[in-house]
Amino acid sequence: MLSEGTVCIQCSVPAFTGLRMGDSLMAEFGAAASFLRKSDKERMECQTRPFDIKRECYVPDPEVEYVKATITSRDGAKVTAETEFGKTVTVKEDDVHPQNPPKFDKIEDMAMFTFLHEPAVLFNLKERYAAWMIYTYSGLFCVTVNPYKWLPVYDQSVVNAYRGKKRTEAPPHIFSISDNAYQYMLSGQI
Repeated sequence: MLSEGTVCIQCSVPAFTGLRMGDSLMAEFGAAASFLRKSDKERMECQTRPFDIKRECYVPDPEVEYVKATITSRDGAKVTAETEFGKTVTVKEDDVHPQNPPKFDKIEDMAMFTFLHEPAVLFNLKERYAAWMIYTYSGLFCVTVNPYKWLPVYDQSVVNAYRGKKRTEAPPHIFSISDNAYQYMLSGQI
């Protein structure tokens, strides 16, 4: 059983009084739920994706900064890899960054990564943004990527869903940060 404040290894989300906050508990967030956390189905699917931790990596790319790749060979300080776009590249060993296992796909708190580096952070933010999950924690900070459109994550039902919850008990959101600050202020901890 997980204790409050720990992270479930299976689904990479904070524990919620011993349980992860699955689809049924996310119902209180209403229409905003899918914009805040992956569904149970998506979490299960990411765990079954084939993955080789020794070969899956990120390599530099002149057009998009970094691309996902699979290492095909190593020769001294050089690594040859095939990118996700089918291009074969040879780069210095120091320019190869390991990918995190699939269970970390779209993780809510990037401080939990096995491998914390620039390409992992960029890809996580990109994947979360592509799913319209614009809020992501990075340790103590809440990172927001502007969606340039209105999302249903700011109505009164969402405010109510975050009210009184600790940061680890709900998905990343500015409401969580502000409610926690308010609760600390009321209790005299600030």
